[in-house]
Amino acid sequence: MRVVFMGTPEFAVSSLERLYADGHEIAGVFTKPDRPQNRGMKVVYSPVKAFALARGLQVYQPESPAAGSAHELIRGLECDIIAVVAYGRILPRELLDLPPMGCVNIHASLLPKYRGAAPAQWAILNGEVETGVTSMRISEEIDAGDIYSFKKTAIGEDETAGDVLGRLSSLGAELLGETIDAISSGNAVCIPQKHNEATYAPPLNKEMSLIDWSDTALNIKRKVRGLNPWPVATAEFNRVVFKVFSVDIGTGNPGGAKPGEVISAGRSGIVVACRDAAIIINELQAAGGKRMPAAEYLKGHTLT
Repeated sequence: MRVVFMGTPEFAVSSLERLYADGHEIAGVFTKPDRPQNRGMKVVYSPVKAFALARGLQVYQPESPAAGSAHELIRGLECDIIAVVAYGRILPRELLDLPPMGCVNIHASLLPKYRGAAPAQWAILNGEVETGVTSMRISEEIDAGDIYSFKKTAIGEDETAGDVLGRLSSLGAELLGETIDAISSGNAVCIPQKHNEATYAPPLNKEMSLIDWSDTALNIKRKVRGLNPWPVATAEFNRVVFKVFSVDIGTGNPGGAKPGEVISAGRSGIVVACRDAAIIINELQAAGGKRMPAAEYLKGHTLT
């Protein structure tokens, strides 16, 4: 099968690696343009680009796949199918019609639930105990195409979004390989989504990060897990803003402290009152500092 692959982040690398290992002819790899990152504004390759170049694959980085030049480029590659995994760009109708075997996408949820940019994160934020990956035929409406197949996985009560996405990346690669094999052999079957059951997972942003201590302990823990590794939950103590990477739920609030008050700070971490119990902060990072266990931070600092 001659395949054009489109993807950008680490999540997509496993899928490209699977297609490469399965012996498909990779006609070209499309990824988002390089951008300066971090404080040094150094240009960094996307994980997909780095993998593709290491394997000698041809990489293309158009600003938009909707541009006429991109359309003609893809037409010239004469692929059988386009495989899309977290590309970060919407494909126009005329592009979807180019490959004779269509365009297949791997999405990190059990569609039609959690269509959108951050499905695994919102599954955790909303308290789901199960998620998965879905292979679908791409349509013009985002994440609304007919479904080929899916794979499920449980969400552990302490797992972060990063943990879950890592597992979904591997499952997605398996599913993509199986789906393309089925399409190639003529055995693939598509099932329309139940659009009335669709839910949405909008992009995350830094404005979501601040912990609301008047919320329940369970919701706060879900927030910390769902926003890890980005944008990461935050809290302010002693006029210092901390990123909060890991918490546990305490047994209660025996002193009747108000939400947001520090109950104790020591070897057991930082214990903070919330609406219905207490939250134990296990791992954090002070502004300008390093990520570390809360107990380590407290060896050189005092919280009141």
